[in-house]
Amino acid sequence: MLEVFLLSFALSMDAFAVSIGLGVKNKYFDKTLALKAALFFGFFQALMPLFGYLASLGIGVYIESIDHWVAFVLLSIIGGKMLYESFGENTEDEIALITNKVLLILAIATSIDAMAAGFTLNLLQFNPYLSMIIIGVVTFIFSYLGVFIGSRGGEYLEDKAEKLGGIVLIGIGLKILAEHTLLH
Repeated sequence: MLEVFLLSFALSMDAFAVSIGLGVKNKYFDKTLALKAALFFGFFQALMPLFGYLASLGIGVYIESIDHWVAFVLLSIIGGKMLYESFGENTEDEIALITNKVLLILAIATSIDAMAAGFTLNLLQFNPYLSMIIIGVVTFIFSYLGVFIGSRGGEYLEDKAEKLGGIVLIGIGLKILAEHTLLH
């Protein structure tokens, strides 16, 4: 179960970083924006792993002998991408008006990684559907907090959140790999 919470935490860091960026745009805390961002990000972070999980069921029998390697590679790529992006420019800075359409695009963009991570859910020894709910709730909380922190001048936390999320994802991938190669 610890792995599910670590995965939820790591996957929510992209949404958290974007939410901080959204909050920075306001000089005051906008509860409506925080709630909308939390709903959009939480929903898509919960939904996208379902697609990855269902796809893994379809191809699971074909990759069963190397599924731990697939999980390790996917989580390492996602984690590495998050680390790389944490050193770059923030796309939120280019957004002038925060509309529902903008939130939808941001929610989909930040949850693509969660779809790839969904491939690994069958390796976590925990109900995958409950895992998706936990991922959504954790992302909801972090997104709401992100807007709040951003509105209080938390722009320096954006890149740190993505770095931490990337490191945690790579760590989970290493743990899965170690458990399946060293223990079997």
